[in-house]
Amino acid sequence: MNAVPMPLRFQVGARTLASIQRQLVRVPLTLDEALDGGLPVLPPLDRSAHGYQITSLPEDRRDAMVLAGGGMIAFVRQRYTRRYADLTIGFDAWLDAMSSNARSGLKRKAKKVAAVSGGKLDIRRFRTPEEMAAFHDIARRISIRTYQEKLLGDGLPDDSAFLHSMYQLAAADSVRGWLLYIAGEPAAYLYCSIGSGVVRYDHVGHDPAFSDLSPGGVLQMEAMRDLFAEEGLTRFDFTEGDGQHKRQFSTGGVECLDMLLLRASLANRLATMALGTFDRTAAFGKDAVARLGLQKIAKKIRRA
Repeated sequence: MNAVPMPLRFQVGARTLASIQRQLVRVPLTLDEALDGGLPVLPPLDRSAHGYQITSLPEDRRDAMVLAGGGMIAFVRQRYTRRYADLTIGFDAWLDAMSSNARSGLKRKAKKVAAVSGGKLDIRRFRTPEEMAAFHDIARRISIRTYQEKLLGDGLPDDSAFLHSMYQLAAADSVRGWLLYIAGEPAAYLYCSIGSGVVRYDHVGHDPAFSDLSPGGVLQMEAMRDLFAEEGLTRFDFTEGDGQHKRQFSTGGVECLDMLLLRASLANRLATMALGTFDRTAAFGKDAVARLGLQKIAKKIRRA
């Protein structure tokens, strides 16, 4: 497995202030691997590689992973609950598992979007190679306006490798795409691949012009309705990271962390020391913002 350039970001919210470039081998754990609590096997490093980036490692496997690193510098980048929804319980049971406030909020948002769109939701669904080509063209136009792409570089890809993979998945009936239109305009997209019955939350975004209508939540709700109606699907994997959206739609989760294992060089020690100092300072600032009730203002500043 080859190392690839990865920036170690000094990041506040969605905004990257600086970064340190490293050549890392990415070792991602699947949802099933995280739930099983296994320890990933580290592939050999070539001479140019600085180390590994391990994602979705179960929290209780941290010490074992450090030992497996054999003296490498271990640095935890983030901790989170990797969340998922059980697609075997049925749509009604899934909906009932939400709080009454969450259910009523989603229904209210859906009605608001429908009212703007002539009285009904305009959800368009895609799965065949031809359909996914049309989906990608429209979803990319939404993606380029999202903060995920502008600030994180994490929009819907448009390179040849991604398109080739998308068409292969579509030919195998292993990908789904959804678009939400509001008043005739494309407002939000969701792209999910499927493997072994597990649906992955791969790419999502909405046009900020429609943010006040919460298009992402409305689209997610309808996508879940579709997936519960399909046979053979077991889980919806919300992948790495956490957030209110994922908490609202999930039925379970496993405590995970993302870890760097770096060669024990002076440069890498200095890099992790700088990252650790920055992360602690950012966490202190976040706590202060929360205590003062300034979260909304801080969010606007980060995305400005």
